[in-house]
Amino acid sequence: MSTASVQKPTATAVAPSTSTNHSNTAPAALPKGGDYKKKQRKREVVVKNDPESFRDALLELIPEDSTADQYAAVLETSADKLDYKRYADTFFEFLIVGGIVAPGGGVADDGARLNPFSIFACEDAVAPVRQRVDMINKLIRRYKYLQRKLEETLAHLLQYANKFTPENSHKLAITVGLCVSNTLVPLAVVSTLLKEHLVKDGSALSFITAVFKTYLLDQPLDQLTTLLGRVGLVDDKLLEFFPQGKRSDEAFLKHFEASGLKALNDYFNKRKGDVVKARVSEEMKGLIAAGKTQEQISAWAKTEMKTNSWTEAETLLFLWDTIVSSTEWSTKPDNFETQLVKTLNMYPKLLEGFCNSPKTEISLLQRVQTLCYQDARFIKHFRTIVTTFYKHDIVSEAAVIYWFEKGGALAQGKAVFLKQMEPFVEWLKAQEDDSDEDE
Repeated sequence: MSTASVQKPTATAVAPSTSTNHSNTAPAALPKGGDYKKKQRKREVVVKNDPESFRDALLELIPEDSTADQYAAVLETSADKLDYKRYADTFFEFLIVGGIVAPGGGVADDGARLNPFSIFACEDAVAPVRQRVDMINKLIRRYKYLQRKLEETLAHLLQYANKFTPENSHKLAITVGLCVSNTLVPLAVVSTLLKEHLVKDGSALSFITAVFKTYLLDQPLDQLTTLLGRVGLVDDKLLEFFPQGKRSDEAFLKHFEASGLKALNDYFNKRKGDVVKARVSEEMKGLIAAGKTQEQISAWAKTEMKTNSWTEAETLLFLWDTIVSSTEWSTKPDNFETQLVKTLNMYPKLLEGFCNSPKTEISLLQRVQTLCYQDARFIKHFRTIVTTFYKHDIVSEAAVIYWFEKGGALAQGKAVFLKQMEPFVEWLKAQEDDSDEDE
């Protein structure tokens, strides 16, 4: 029997193209049969998220009889060993609450012991909480990637502010206040409290009050108000932390007065006043643009003074500020003083009608001084403004001399303005001496 010869498959030859157009060149044919294997993609290895194992491993590194310093040392040196980056949320729950937070705000009860150095395990006071926040601060300075996770974890925990015990909720509020004052988290994190169930039972208001009180232990009020403005918690927005039936200015002032935060009330009142003055200022600009007389504007201003419970001095300064802000001042130095005098001569009766006491006159001089100091266009014209006021009996010679000699001048640009006013004050004194001689 003859043995049949088996031919192996051969690759098909491809003749080279004679065309000069390389875009028409046919691609090389793939080998036939089993001469090649498809390259399989590597599958990504999915690592199971196991927060319980992370917690247990961390607890094993902390001896039950360890000190706070030993605890802090373990935290600082175990980042790579325990993978803080992957388990950052569990890590911060361990540091703050003491264990893994279960749905509903409780700590998962699976037989594991809690962190003896957690914030919830310490005394309900600022000093012990601060000690633990300082540890967190050091960790974040060392491991920058943890900062964002701290904010996320706190926002998550704030949802359960009414589920924790009152003491633990208060400790959490102290923690937030200290973290904000140390710039570890933004103040915006407290917006998480604006949930119906937290606002309704008063938890949101109690919590944010404790945050403010803690923050003001380390930072000034103007810094807090700046942060409030930055995150949009101004005007009526703060009232949203109050239960629905208590959202009034009176309730706001009463609450923070009783909480020892009168300075916050002052800020709130100022903000409210600024909003009102901005509205009234626009109304006055409309009256000026419509060509209303001084008498008509004065009658309108007296109504606003009564409606808003403004003092005469407050009304006068408001009128002066609005006159200045409603004028389109010339950018040419040669024309500026002429325009200034013309503008001042348009409203003498309006200003004079609200300037009826020495104290009010001094307040007006100080406001003019502030304007001239802050706006370089006016700095050379302080004396022009004051002499025009004097000419129209808006300010008296006694007020000008008191401002000049008795400490009425503000520190802002004082030397410059005193030098400007010296010739005029000397003239006033000479006029006074002449009057005494005539008598």
